[in-house]
Amino acid sequence: MAATALSVLAAGGLAQAQKVDLVNNEKEKKVEVKIDGKAFTSYFYPGEDKLKKAVLYPVQTAKGTLITRGWPLDPRPGERVDHPHHVGIWLNYEDVNGNDYWNNSDAVDHAKRAYGTIIHTGIKSMKSGKDKGELTVTADWKDKNGVLTLQESTTYHFSGKGDQRIIDRSTTLTAVLDEVAMPDIKDGMFAIRVARELELPSNKPEIFTDASGIATKVPVMNNEGITGNYRNSNGVEGEAVWGKRAVWCNLTGKIKDENISVAMIDHPKNVGYPAYWHARGYGLFAVNPLGMKALSDGKETLNFKLKKGESTTFRYRLVIASEHLKDEAINAIAADYAKTK
Repeated sequence: MAATALSVLAAGGLAQAQKVDLVNNEKEKKVEVKIDGKAFTSYFYPGEDKLKKAVLYPVQTAKGTLITRGWPLDPRPGERVDHPHHVGIWLNYEDVNGNDYWNNSDAVDHAKRAYGTIIHTGIKSMKSGKDKGELTVTADWKDKNGVLTLQESTTYHFSGKGDQRIIDRSTTLTAVLDEVAMPDIKDGMFAIRVARELELPSNKPEIFTDASGIATKVPVMNNEGITGNYRNSNGVEGEAVWGKRAVWCNLTGKIKDENISVAMIDHPKNVGYPAYWHARGYGLFAVNPLGMKALSDGKETLNFKLKKGESTTFRYRLVIASEHLKDEAINAIAADYAKTK
């Protein structure tokens, strides 16, 4: 089949693009995103007393099924209760001038490590549309002492066709200090924490340790209804996708009677393309373009830095489908995405 025909199929078949409405709910500190009149997600910025960054939360399929974990904001029965900083969809990094933006939450001891906070500073623009919605927001990355380190400008594009939903995120980070160092480290950068049903079945307990030696125990749990599996653009499957480079990675599973794909796609203009993947069986699904040394077992090193006034942009596409997307379909979506700025 021709690539153009595949692209049409990959974008939701012959279905028409659906209307996207953005609603600013200032009281609840969120911008609600509705596609075809149905709730999809919200840009949620409750403030640092509740979350240490803004997130997209919750996230639903076109059929209304929640694909993001509810805990700690809205706990659901049977969920894991590890990693309280894993909420919805987010973008941050574990080491920015020695401050950890990834692991920050009210559950950590702030006296033992320097933690940074990403503070929502405004909604720059918000546009609903017959075939897409666009939201541009700004944020300040501040270190443990409140010193401004990076300024962020992020634009989201939301769209839907048929039983597919697409989020394009473009985040530009600009250095404010003389030098901003983002050395190679494991925890980053664009990520989603998925619902329990989309985790990979586990047969042993795990202990995950961060850069400060702080351990989080992830116990063996009941695998009934746990259906997730990863597959990347090179055909690697399961937990073996962790620490591998790939253009995209696809998480498939089933919630009740609905087949679901969550496909994350890298962009060729990003630093480190194609990036390494930090995708875990317990429901953390992340792409990390900067953590080369940690994710390649020391075979590669990047040690990314920005000088004052310099910027870099990270671009990612997330496709949420009420079907199990095939490699060919995701390749077509990725090819279309690569043409975007």
